[in-house]
Amino acid sequence: MAAAAPAGHRHALLGVGAAAPPLLLLLLLLLVAAAADAQQPPSPGFYPSKRYRARPFSRDFRALWGAQHQSVSGTGNGGGVTIWLDSTSGSGFKSRRAFRSGYFGASVKLQAGYTAGVITAFYLSNADAHPGFHDEVDMEFLGTTPGRPYTLQTNVYVLGSGDGGPGRVVGREVKFHLDWFDPTADFHHYAILWSPTHIIFYVDDVPIRRYPRRSATAAATFPRRPMWVYGSIWDASSWATDDGRYRADYRYSPFVARFSGLLLRACSPRAPPRCRAPSGGPGDALSPQQEAAMRWVQRNHMVYNYCLDPKRDHGLTPECIHHADAGAGDTYPVPHNATSS
Repeated sequence: MAAAAPAGHRHALLGVGAAAPPLLLLLLLLLVAAAADAQQPPSPGFYPSKRYRARPFSRDFRALWGAQHQSVSGTGNGGGVTIWLDSTSGSGFKSRRAFRSGYFGASVKLQAGYTAGVITAFYLSNADAHPGFHDEVDMEFLGTTPGRPYTLQTNVYVLGSGDGGPGRVVGREVKFHLDWFDPTADFHHYAILWSPTHIIFYVDDVPIRRYPRRSATAAATFPRRPMWVYGSIWDASSWATDDGRYRADYRYSPFVARFSGLLLRACSPRAPPRCRAPSGGPGDALSPQQEAAMRWVQRNHMVYNYCLDPKRDHGLTPECIHHADAGAGDTYPVPHNATSS
C-alpha cells in the first residue's frame, strides 16, 4: 500500500487550506443528495390517495374469471386480493357497480424476474354492457425481462375504438418506463381520475398524464357512458413485450400480482347531478406544482406518445392535431429517449 502524503502536501495538491476535507465532504454529500433528488419527481403537493379510505375488497368487487387463481387477503379496510397466471389460466375481478365518474385507485405490487408477455391491468370499461362498441380507460403493466424496467401503458378507447379488429383498433397509448422506483419491491399506488372534463393518471399521487375533453360535443374522443372497475392478469405474448419478441415463459410461473387498498370515490349512474367526481388537484385543475411533477415524469420517463408517432393516422385521433392529449399547457415535452416506440 502506498504511503500517505504528508498533510501539507495533500493540502497543496487540493489547492485549498486545512479546512478543505470537511468542506469537500459537505459538497460531496450535497451532490449525492441532489443526484438522488434528480431521480425522483418533484413533490406534487396534493395527495388524492390520502383523502379516501379503502374498504374490504369483497364489499366492492367480485371474481370475474379465474376465481381459482384469486386469494382475498384480509377483511378490513386494507384488505385486497392476489391474482396469478399460470399455463392453465389467468384471473380477473370486477366492481359490483358501475360509475359515471370518480377516483379509482389501487396499491399494486408486481412480480420480479422474468415476466415478459404478461400483463397486469387496472382499468375502467363498459365492454360487458356495450360489446363491440365499448369505452375503456387503461393502466396496463407490461411484463419484462430481468434487468429491464416494467412499462406502464396508459390508454383510452372511446365508442368501440378498441373493438375494430387487427389493424383497425384506435388506441391512445402513452407509455412510461417505471424506472424511478422498483414496482416489484413494494406496493405503489396507481389511480385514474375520470371527471366530465378530463382523465388523469397518477402514480404515487404524481399525475403522469392528463387526457382532456376538448369540447361539449367531443363524444367520439372522450368516454361518457358508465363504466365498471376491473383488475386482471393475463397472457399477451403476441404484443406485450417488445412487440411480442419475448413471450410468456411458464417455467417462471405462477406470475403473481397483488392488489391492496382499493379506493373507489365515485358517482353511480343514478346519483343526483350534485354528485361530482373528486377534483384532480387543490382546485378543479392541476396546480402548477402538480404540472411541474407531471412534466418531470413525461420528460424523463415517457417512452411512447401516440400523438408524436409519425406512423399513426392522426385523422383517427383528431385531438392530436392540437396536441389535445396533453400534459401541462396542453403540450407534451418530448421524451428523452423515444417519441414513437
